[in-house]
Amino acid sequence: MAFSDHLLDIGEDIWDAQKDHPFVRELADGTLDEAAFEHWVKQDYRYLQDYARLFALAGATANDESTMTHLLGVAHQVLDTEMDLHREFASDYGISRRELESTEKAPTCLAYTNFLVRTAYEGHEAEIAAALYPCMQGYLDVAEHMADLADGEHRYTPFIDMYTSDDFREATGWCRAYVDRCGERYPGQHDAMEDAFRTSAKLEHRFWEMAYTQEGWEL
Repeated sequence: MAFSDHLLDIGEDIWDAQKDHPFVRELADGTLDEAAFEHWVKQDYRYLQDYARLFALAGATANDESTMTHLLGVAHQVLDTEMDLHREFASDYGISRRELESTEKAPTCLAYTNFLVRTAYEGHEAEIAAALYPCMQGYLDVAEHMADLADGEHRYTPFIDMYTSDDFREATGWCRAYVDRCGERYPGQHDAMEDAFRTSAKLEHRFWEMAYTQEGWEL
């Protein structure tokens, strides 16, 4: 079994919980509260800044030139393309770029990004690969699930289309292959990879909950 598939097997319960989350189900049928989606847009924008940093740091630790080149390219793509798509989403909901950039990270977003950046600075290349994998594979799998649930087009269809696009599938496929290469090359890192994968996956699930409840720093 490919190591990426092994990770998905040990994370099956988290994947099921994500697909069953009300944010996911309501976005799929177009009934999600607009305020919850706006909260997701703002928080994911802040998340992506550190996700790009994770890829850049992963590139710095890579042991071969082609992997380094690809990871640094993904970091640039996140900053240049995916964040621009978020700005377009935000503009459709009357959220300015200045508002996006000044948004304070909610507790879950802060916990997730802190975990990723710490892993990037302190972890082995294989551990970093496993930590970044749940976001890409998770969004593809959840978006495919949303597409199956959706009944016609609605205001959130562009979200589903973005994360089921050929470009996103290709990016996820590369990430899977990277995890598999790390799993084969570094068998001594398998336990660390599993721990990093499950932590990121659990934080992915919490991210949906954070958006749905519009989590903040209430006292």
